[in-house]
Amino acid sequence: MEFLAPDHGVIARRELILSGLAEAVGADRVISDEDGRRAYETDALTAYKCMPLAVVLPRTTEEVSAVLRYCHANGVKVVARGAGTSLCGGALPAADAVVVGVSKMNRVLDIDFAGRTVRVESGITNLAISAAVSPEGFFYAPDPSSQLACTLAGNLAMNSGGAHCLKYGVTTNNVLGVRMVMMDGEIVDFGGPQLDPEGYDFLALIVGSEGQFGIITEATVRIIKSAEGARPMMLGFDSAAKAGMCVARIIGSGIIPVAIEFMDRPAIKVCEAFAKAGYPLDVEALLIVEVEGSEEEISERLAQIVEIARPLNPSSVTVADGDEQAARIWKGRKAAFGAIGRLSDYLCMDGTIPLSALGQVLDDITSICKSHGLKVANIFHAGDGNLHPLIMYEANDRDAAHRAELAGAEILKLCVKVGGCLTGEHGVGVEKRDLMHVQFTETELVLQLRIKAVFDPLDLLNAGKVFPLDVKVAPDEPAGDAAHAA
Repeated sequence: MEFLAPDHGVIARRELILSGLAEAVGADRVISDEDGRRAYETDALTAYKCMPLAVVLPRTTEEVSAVLRYCHANGVKVVARGAGTSLCGGALPAADAVVVGVSKMNRVLDIDFAGRTVRVESGITNLAISAAVSPEGFFYAPDPSSQLACTLAGNLAMNSGGAHCLKYGVTTNNVLGVRMVMMDGEIVDFGGPQLDPEGYDFLALIVGSEGQFGIITEATVRIIKSAEGARPMMLGFDSAAKAGMCVARIIGSGIIPVAIEFMDRPAIKVCEAFAKAGYPLDVEALLIVEVEGSEEEISERLAQIVEIARPLNPSSVTVADGDEQAARIWKGRKAAFGAIGRLSDYLCMDGTIPLSALGQVLDDITSICKSHGLKVANIFHAGDGNLHPLIMYEANDRDAAHRAELAGAEILKLCVKVGGCLTGEHGVGVEKRDLMHVQFTETELVLQLRIKAVFDPLDLLNAGKVFPLDVKVAPDEPAGDAAHAA
């Protein structure tokens, strides 16, 4: 049996990098042992794994700056990480990259109730922001299903939304300013507590950039006064097409609920078994519609929605009769991914579609998965057409995993074909990287690469993500120079 000799050059470089990182921020901030690094080898897209060169857990913006300054000077790749809940491989490390995790940076720095803003460190969890302001009757609106665990850093990277984004918008609609450390260590503030600061709107570019431009360490976010009350209702239908028509008619009437969520029969069955929320089990599609306001406003709006749905002959109509039932209804929806995960491994897609295409797309998704010998459960934010098909497969079966990936790619291509896009809130990461050709032309992708090069000319930040590997800037137009000309 032949054994490969260790590459002493690689080992020596790694030891040099570890020494440099320890000198920059202290050895207690650096994780270098194999067991410690293994905890960071994947994110929520667990089909992909890679052990990072090292992990650094800074506690201040200045420490992040010191790490990036060292890595920039020595050509070391960097992958930013929040809580690792990315479903697209956005926080997947590389063997020659240092993971910089911001989870230790989780403080609330300032609360301005009069101005309705909060300044926080980016490692704070999504739910912790609302918890910090709820005693005064405020909340932070974006609410991904993983809000108990996911950090604001990841929400900013992927422009996360959630069930209530229909009324309150996604992350980019709720962030006023960020402090970001550039790859060379420079600390830059973009935006601020003002609603519309002077200068270029870099925030619109940065939010959703998937760690390609820098590492965000602080953010100023909007908080909203809690409504007097809120109540969900459930509408069951004998077809997905009718549920889709109901959504379109509700929004077309001028009513904007706080949330409209969709589940198909497989998802309903699994979530009801987990949450005991009273979901109807004899329907093909279920809508959860929530409205808010005074008790009088809530009753009036729910009655209007019932009248809008009536011509579509809903199989069941259930209005939450109190806080306990309302909590169970949302518990089922929020825990849907985990509930299905108890039964099977799955890939969660994230394409968006026009609501007019809903019925046909859901039928096509079922057909696509069936053609690959796989089952699927559909859950999504119906108000903005953000699909979350959960393709179930056996992770230890390589063939099944491959078939799941093929089915997922077909579903995302279908979304683009009907006028939607590849991702609504999960991001591109590794999962959809090669599918970017489906949505964008070569010219558009090259332009995006040039924009990245303005912020990261050496391509050290989250390299190998978002952009197809075969897309290059023209040889006679180096990335850095091309970016400045763009």
